[in-house]
Amino acid sequence: MSNKIDKESKAYKFAAGSGVMNLPNKLTISRLFMIPVFIFFFYFEFTAHYFVALAVFGIACLTDLFDGKIARKYGLITNLGKFLDPIADKVLVLSALVVFLTVPQIFTAGLSDWALIVAGGGVAVILAREIIVSGFRMVAAGAGTVIAADVFGKYKTVTQDIAIVILLIGEGVIELTDNLAGIVINYIGLAFFAVSVLLTVISGINYIVKNSEVLKK
Repeated sequence: MSNKIDKESKAYKFAAGSGVMNLPNKLTISRLFMIPVFIFFFYFEFTAHYFVALAVFGIACLTDLFDGKIARKYGLITNLGKFLDPIADKVLVLSALVVFLTVPQIFTAGLSDWALIVAGGGVAVILAREIIVSGFRMVAAGAGTVIAADVFGKYKTVTQDIAIVILLIGEGVIELTDNLAGIVINYIGLAFFAVSVLLTVISGINYIVKNSEVLKK
C-alpha cells in the first residue's frame, strides 16, 4: 500500500511539475491574472455582470484553497510560491474592497453617506494591517525568525471573502430585481465586513504583541 501511494505521489508530482512553475504556482499566478478580469466584469455593465464578477472571484478563491493543499500534500512548496501566494490573496481581496468603494450603494445600502466614510476607514484599516504585518515579517525574517499565521488572521481572511461574496450577491440581486431582498443581503454582507475589520485589528495587534521581541533585537 505504501509503495502504491509513493508511486501515485511521484506520478502526480511528475504531472504537476516539480520545478518552480509547478501546478500550485500556476494556480497562484492564475489568481493574479483573474484580478483584472474580476475588475473588468465588475465595471463593464451588462445584465448580471455582478454575478459574473462573483464567479471570477469565487474561482480565484478556489485556486487559493487548492494551491496550498496540493503544494503541501505533494511536496511542491517553493520560495516562489511562498512569495506569490500571500501577495495574490491580499491583492485579490483589497482590489475587490477598493472597487466596492467606487460604487457607493454597496456600502451605504440605503444608509447615510457616513456609511461610505466608515467603510472607507475599514478598508484603510485592512490595508494598513497588511502593510504593517508584511513589514513585521520582513524584519523577523531578517532576524532569523519565522512568524506563523495566527488563528485571528485566518478568521479575518475567511470573513473578508464571505463579505465580498455576499455584497456581490446583494448588488447583483438589486441590479436584476431592484427589491428589498438585495438590500437585506447587503446588510448581511456589511455585518461580515464589520466583523472582518474587527478581526483585522485583533489579528494585527496579536501579531505584534506575540512577537514583540523581534523589534527589540
